[in-house]
Amino acid sequence: MVGNVFHKFNYKEIIINWCLVVGGLWASGIGASLVANSRIRSPMKPSLRLIHARLHAQALTLAVLSGAAVYRYCEIRECGPKQQAHYSSPTVVQLVEWELQSPF
Repeated sequence: MVGNVFHKFNYKEIIINWCLVVGGLWASGIGASLVANSRIRSPMKPSLRLIHARLHAQALTLAVLSGAAVYRYCEIRECGPKQQAHYSSPTVVQLVEWELQSPF
């Protein structure tokens, strides 16, 4: 049921531009907190308001990242674990050849 709600959105675009999404969310959190704690409503010093704004923005970013982790967990749980490819262990001859051909 949870997966059906999330599939309405285009998450591929969000994943591609993940840094922009998180950075924009952080900046909007700071702006919203600064507006909420404006001089008229709060007698705090500007430095203290900025510290509180950063704290609120970090909490908002952490909440969104936690939500993304929960979504990813539910997505993996719904699909099941991926099959791991089975690779045989390299033989001594293969290891020696690799060492000889390695540029390092």
